[in-house]
Amino acid sequence: MISFLARIFIKDYQNTSSPEVRQAYGMLCGSVGIGLNVLLFIGKFFAGILSGSIAITADAVNNLSDAGSSFITLIGFKMAGQKPDPQHPFGHGRIEYLSGLIVSAAVLIMAFELIKSSIEKILHPETIESSPLILIILTASILVKCYMAYYNRSLGKKLDSTVMSATAADSFSDMVSTSVVLLVTIASPFTDFNLDGWCGILVGIFIFYTGITSMKETIDPLLGQPPTKELVQQILDIVDAYPSVLGIHDLLVHDYGPGHLIISLHVEVSASGDILMIHDEIDNIERELKQRLNCTATIHMDPIVTDDAFSNQMKDTVSELVQKLNPELNMHDFRMVTGPSHTNLIFDVVVPYTCPLSPEDVEKTLSDQIQNLPGNFYAVICIDQDYGTR
Repeated sequence: MISFLARIFIKDYQNTSSPEVRQAYGMLCGSVGIGLNVLLFIGKFFAGILSGSIAITADAVNNLSDAGSSFITLIGFKMAGQKPDPQHPFGHGRIEYLSGLIVSAAVLIMAFELIKSSIEKILHPETIESSPLILIILTASILVKCYMAYYNRSLGKKLDSTVMSATAADSFSDMVSTSVVLLVTIASPFTDFNLDGWCGILVGIFIFYTGITSMKETIDPLLGQPPTKELVQQILDIVDAYPSVLGIHDLLVHDYGPGHLIISLHVEVSASGDILMIHDEIDNIERELKQRLNCTATIHMDPIVTDDAFSNQMKDTVSELVQKLNPELNMHDFRMVTGPSHTNLIFDVVVPYTCPLSPEDVEKTLSDQIQNLPGNFYAVICIDQDYGTR
């Protein structure tokens, strides 16, 4: 159904990298979610009244909260698609993450209320009635929620949307909880044990776990997480394809919401090359990154000496020292400055967070090793942080 509606209402619906198309998909899914969840609430609430089951009634209220979550999704995508303004020059894309956080919080509140109602049901049990109509309503609800989980999960991956992934997790938890409610409704007439209340607690715990997981997925991009390996590889492939680029380092990806990326990186170029030609090529790289990845890119040029045999020899020597110290370390931007009394070896070293050595230990050890090399060498080392890129 979503694919059919997308073809009708979303122009250029296949171009999911476009912010406008993302916004349209989000609003479409939000609208469909509101409609389906309201219908499920009405059906389950009616079934809950007929059966006297706290689990069915709680499941109905859950669907009503899901309708509210779908409304939040709709509003979130609408606001995230707004153009940049003086107060928000990088756009409003992170509102989508906030929407996912609100949806996750709603799931946690619903789980708490369900557990609370289930405990009351255990303390004050009531007879549960069952009928073919109630079973049909619950079965239909399971099928609808299965479909909602499927299309939200598919579009969440397709659009790289945390809020839609959170909604998919919510729909999946609803499908599981309603399945448990259906089994309890069928089994209750054949046992004196209070299945209704205890199963309500189990469902509440499961939904609570789902909410915590979804919340983490929406908090991570707000706090700042490393870019995906796929995105980093795309950037490296595009930049490496240009002949003037001899090396890439200090790649940073700033995420201001889906479709709102700002990229900065350094490229090593030959110090003896034509500066105007290289600058033109750098401009071309920035334009290609913008066109293919829908991002804003800023590239800094680092000239390196490539035609001096002694400089290349010392670079290899220092690189070997760095690798022997720890294979996780990475050196770049090497250059030599010769003075009347000594020669400075200037370079950067990236120290990953997983490295057992501290940045201070790395700097001191390498400085001592370089000072012990034949000749009068001094190390000028800049320690770089590892941002999960390269």
